[in-house]
Amino acid sequence: MQAAVLRAFGSSLSIETIPDPVLGTGEVIVDVVAAAVLPYAAEVISSERPYQLELPAVLGPGAVGRVRAVGPDATRLKVGDWVSCDSTLRSRDDAETPDIALHGWTSRGEGGLRLARYFHNGSWAEQMLVPTENAVAIGPISADEAAKWCLMGLLLVPYGGLLAVDLKAGETVVVSGATGNFGSAAVVVALAMGAARVVAPGRNETMLKDLSRRFGERVVTVKLTGDEDTDREAIMSAAGGQVDVMLELMPPSVDASVVRTAAMTVREFGRIVLMGGVRGDLALPYRWIMRNGITIRGQWMYPRTANRSMANLIRAGLIDLDNWEVTSFSLDRADEAVEHAAKSGGAFRLTVIKP
Repeated sequence: MQAAVLRAFGSSLSIETIPDPVLGTGEVIVDVVAAAVLPYAAEVISSERPYQLELPAVLGPGAVGRVRAVGPDATRLKVGDWVSCDSTLRSRDDAETPDIALHGWTSRGEGGLRLARYFHNGSWAEQMLVPTENAVAIGPISADEAAKWCLMGLLLVPYGGLLAVDLKAGETVVVSGATGNFGSAAVVVALAMGAARVVAPGRNETMLKDLSRRFGERVVTVKLTGDEDTDREAIMSAAGGQVDVMLELMPPSVDASVVRTAAMTVREFGRIVLMGGVRGDLALPYRWIMRNGITIRGQWMYPRTANRSMANLIRAGLIDLDNWEVTSFSLDRADEAVEHAAKSGGAFRLTVIKP
C-alpha cells in the first residue's frame, strides 16, 4: 500500500510503498477514505512539539473509512461498514488506569510507547490497523461525506472535557480558547449538549463576530483586554448570572493568566476542566478554591463511549458538520496538506488527506 512516511524530524514526508497491515485477533483493517491533518501537524513533524514518536512512522491520528477485514473475535463489525477510527489507543490489561497512545501521533509513558510500537502506523495511508474497539461504526455515508465525518476526532476532544465535569442542559459554559480550532468546536459541542449559554472570550474580533453570526443569542462573545480584573468582570457580565463550567482549550503559546481569568468566573461549587497545552503554572488562590468548593479537573482526550454518542449527536442534527469548510488533498500531496493546515487551520476549517 501507499503511505506518507516521516523518516526524520524536520524532513518532508516520503510517499512510499510499504507492506499492507497484517490482521490479528482483536484487530480490524480499515481502508482509509479520509484522514484529518491537524493545524499543528507541521510542529510535530519539525519536532517543535517534542512528541514521543519513534521514526520512521506513518503519521495521522484517526480516520474515516470502510472495514476491509475483521478479526475472528469481532461479532458485529463486518466488511464494508463505514467506521470512524478512534485515535486514542488504550491498553487492555489494566482497565482502571490504561496506558494511552494517540495512534500515529504520540504516546504517554513507557506503556503508551509500547502500544505505539505495535499499532505503529497512523492514517496517512491507504490502509490502517486498529484495535477492534477503536473502529466505531457510524452507519451508511457516501464517500464524499467521509471528509466531514473526520470532524468527529476534533469534536470528541471538548466533548470529553464536558463529559468529565458532567455538563447539564441549561447550564452556562465559558470556553477559554473559543476562537481556536478546538475551542470553536467546544462551543458547538456545548450547545449540542444543551448549554443555555456559552460565553466565548477572545481577542480575535473577526472570529468573535463569526461565532455570534453562526449561533445567535446562546453564544455571547467577550473581547479580552489583557487586564485580568476587567476581563473577569466582562465574562461574568456576559454570563448573565452565574458560570457553571469553564472549559480550557488553549495552545502552548498562551500565558496561564488568560486561563486563570476565565477559571475564576465560575460560581460557588463551579467546575473547571483543563485540556489545553499551556506550559506555565496556573496560580489559583487556595482560599478561593477551598471556600467555594471549586472542582478542578484535568482531562486528556475522552472516554471510549464518547465515540458512539458523538456519532448520534451528528446523526440527530444537533451538530451540523456543514459549519466547517473542508479542504482535501490526495495522499501524494501530503506535504501540501500539512502546509495548508498550518496556514488555514483555525476555527471551522478542516484539512484532510484522501488516500
